[in-house]
Amino acid sequence: MNDTTVRIQDDLYEAVNGEWLKTAVIPDDRPTTGGFSILDQEVEKLMMDEFRAFAAGEKTCDIPEMKQAVALYKKVMDTDRRNSEGIAPVLPLLERIRGIGTPAELNRQAAELLLNGVELPLLMDVTADMQNAEKNSFIVLGPEIILPDTAYYADDNESGKQLLKVYADMARKALEFTPLSAEEREQYLADTLAFDALVAGKVKSQVEWSEYYKCHNPMDVDEIAAYTAPFDIKGVLEQLYGANAPKTLIVYDPRAVKEMNGYFSEENFGLYVHWAYVRTLLKATAYLSEELAALGKTYSRILRGVEADPSLEKQAYQLASDMYSEPIGVYYGRTYFGEEAKKDVVDLVKKIIETYKLRVKKNGFLAESTKEQAIRKLSTIEIKMGYPDEIKPIWSKLVFDEADSLFTVMTQLFTIRAKDSLDKLLKPVDRTEWLMPGHMVNACYNPSANDITFPAAILQKPFYSLSQKPEENLGGIGAVIGHEISHAFDNNGANFDEHGNLKNWWTEDDFAAFGELTKGMIEQFDGIEFHGGKVNGELVVSENIADNGGMGVTLEIMHGIENADYRAYFVNWARVWCRKAKEEYIRLLLASDVHSPAELRANMMPRNFDEWYEAFGVTERDGMYIAPEKRISIW
Repeated sequence: MNDTTVRIQDDLYEAVNGEWLKTAVIPDDRPTTGGFSILDQEVEKLMMDEFRAFAAGEKTCDIPEMKQAVALYKKVMDTDRRNSEGIAPVLPLLERIRGIGTPAELNRQAAELLLNGVELPLLMDVTADMQNAEKNSFIVLGPEIILPDTAYYADDNESGKQLLKVYADMARKALEFTPLSAEEREQYLADTLAFDALVAGKVKSQVEWSEYYKCHNPMDVDEIAAYTAPFDIKGVLEQLYGANAPKTLIVYDPRAVKEMNGYFSEENFGLYVHWAYVRTLLKATAYLSEELAALGKTYSRILRGVEADPSLEKQAYQLASDMYSEPIGVYYGRTYFGEEAKKDVVDLVKKIIETYKLRVKKNGFLAESTKEQAIRKLSTIEIKMGYPDEIKPIWSKLVFDEADSLFTVMTQLFTIRAKDSLDKLLKPVDRTEWLMPGHMVNACYNPSANDITFPAAILQKPFYSLSQKPEENLGGIGAVIGHEISHAFDNNGANFDEHGNLKNWWTEDDFAAFGELTKGMIEQFDGIEFHGGKVNGELVVSENIADNGGMGVTLEIMHGIENADYRAYFVNWARVWCRKAKEEYIRLLLASDVHSPAELRANMMPRNFDEWYEAFGVTERDGMYIAPEKRISIW
């Protein structure tokens, strides 16, 4: 895998992954391949084999919820029925949307439309309250936009213009399947694009969304109602909750709500209806005939540079996996995740947390009172490792009549899940819920619960193995664990206390010092040229702070290993970030992803630590060198 023609002192990423990059092939149905993606492909293949056996009756499962997952898989595979039905299953819903002639009619149907998956002028959901993480709150924000970010709508953004043409062409072809006349189809399409442009002028950019702690904006429902008229938000809440309708809502995107008349009003109500019609149609294509399903993927495929759609069998598994994620994750974990590995990684997490506490105590910019608060937060982090011990009740509710069409089934399942989510408003937060299923190759930190989740699927080579050297595991899963813990202290997580509440637990001077270090991290990455674009340091700063903390704490542990192999640590660090991606996908991530490009994650972070320079004798003459005064180590 190593490229011997590249000096590791000049380019760690290329030296470690260069030979692999020369021969690696990106699957036709994916935008990328590499460390995370290869593991994901392997897990997907494994689980597809399982579903094939379940569907054929060659294998049984003792998890009841899996029966419905397999039934949904088989419905997707039944292309004879899907193709014979064509667009028919969605036409009643489309006609219903088309018949909404006034805001008053929309308001009368709004709650039911919301539960059926029709997009309203505001997005609404229920989630843990940022200031009181024990209770749930009702949140509102503006509608989704077509393009990946608001910046794509700039007059000089040629990529945005091209993508809108792709979307328009896809929508135009899909509309040809409807009963609309040719003149109506063109009007619906023009109005959809016009409404989308209005929305794009009001909603947050990806950079603004990256500061998620700023989403907590409580507002009295009467005040919100004054902004959102003629859309009757109070009426929707009364339809959903009756006498229990909330009096205070959390506005995640204040401008989109306060300036809602800029995209939704009596005058342009027709634009909204036509937009909702087209959006509902395109979303439904995935559950209709094969022709419509392929057509509906056009925009996403071109956006990500993907050459082909997944096979029918893969689409069937992916849909079942998405709808029944927790039961499938539990099945995967119980079947393929060893208890010995689980215990070993949990022990490693605990060791990293204790080491983190030591680093906080030695921290040079924090007052003692702030250190105590940080250590308290570390002491209360909950570890979710592998997969949940039990499956939540919602998954057993996801039942359907197998005689119904795939579209009808998916609408029913969406409604059940949407209602379950909205009903949480009247219940306390369930901190035992998992944000990720066991078969997902990923990890996360939840600031509202102060917990870290490591699904079973990521606990494999190159991230982790009982057969790998401890140094390799530290450079792999260890750094990932440290990364997730560090999210508790990045520019977002630092605003939450040990209970998951939005609260300032810093002294003024400490937070100012942290802010300066954060600026330094922004500057370290900002403007780096990459594949024809530039890194936005503000967009990626939280993830870079987490990478920095993850490397710092695991290198600290390395100091306790006799004759520690630092080279093995850094090599595996670079190996887990190996990635080959389509150019379109790289550009998309540069514009919208809060993570830095994998190559830069591999190469930039080691330069901040003395151990890197000592391990490979890196000097100012080498490409992987930065001056000591520019090196940043926050945690």
